[in-house]
Amino acid sequence: MTMPFIQNESLRHCLNLGNALEAPTEGDWGIVLKAEHFQLIKKAGFTAVRVPIRWSSHASENVPYQINISFLDRINWVVNQAIENELAIVINMHHYQDLFSDPQAHRNRYLCLWNQISTYFQDAPNTVLFELLNEPNGKLTSNLWNDLLTECIEIVRKTNPDRTLIVGPANWNHISAELDKLVLPDHNIILTVHYYDPFHFTHQGAEWVNGSDKWIGTSWSNETRQTQKIESDFLRVSNWAQEKKVPVFVGEFGAYNKANLQDRILWTNYVRQQAEKFNFSWAYWEFGAGFGVYDRETKKWRMSLLEALIPKP
Repeated sequence: MTMPFIQNESLRHCLNLGNALEAPTEGDWGIVLKAEHFQLIKKAGFTAVRVPIRWSSHASENVPYQINISFLDRINWVVNQAIENELAIVINMHHYQDLFSDPQAHRNRYLCLWNQISTYFQDAPNTVLFELLNEPNGKLTSNLWNDLLTECIEIVRKTNPDRTLIVGPANWNHISAELDKLVLPDHNIILTVHYYDPFHFTHQGAEWVNGSDKWIGTSWSNETRQTQKIESDFLRVSNWAQEKKVPVFVGEFGAYNKANLQDRILWTNYVRQQAEKFNFSWAYWEFGAGFGVYDRETKKWRMSLLEALIPKP
């Protein structure tokens, strides 16, 4: 088994620590990561955490685009919490909106950010994985993303020659025609895709999605016509990945809390089962906010949702 496949095993049961460090400032969206969170996550049976990070809000706008050292130290604390709790950890670059609206203007800044991140974490254990960009979209087309990706990997490899990297296709990491356009210029890579279909179900009532109030009441009942779409989507990814000889990480999937809880449980369980059937690792979106499997107010897991992810033996 090659290194990316070995590393993907460590991501088998992963949880996104969403709404914390990808907020403009940690705490803006209600979540500040604490040591106890990592202990809870490990005890619940998860093997890894994925940490969305808005690096672009914590770096200068001018050359050399220096990242605030206190923010780097904060991310280092998060990484060390994962290591201490024997959790693999994915650190990514999240919500770099300016890169999506003007890729050429932000190309150098993006590359300089990764040069700093990869240098800072070059001595971290191999349980720390780098995801080079969350959900490329907008004007960052597949062709531009492929070019930028090649440059970024060259930079990261100077200090991290053996680090496993995570890369996904343009168009929001969605399973779409853009997957076929993705070029992987390195062997130590895990492919990531995100899964939120059917979107009208998973994002009903989501305040950040225009018109989603009209979707409230959309149900999920594991009908054949519903489940076949998930199976065919995952089969397509599996075939692509087998041809390219790369493992697959479903880096995000989840249903918002405006959906019926029992329907969310059914959908979550089915997506998780299909991912595991195809030998994909997965990361549920997310820990303790609107999609959350953990209730931060009661400080208890939502057990029925947790068991849809990690069934009792």
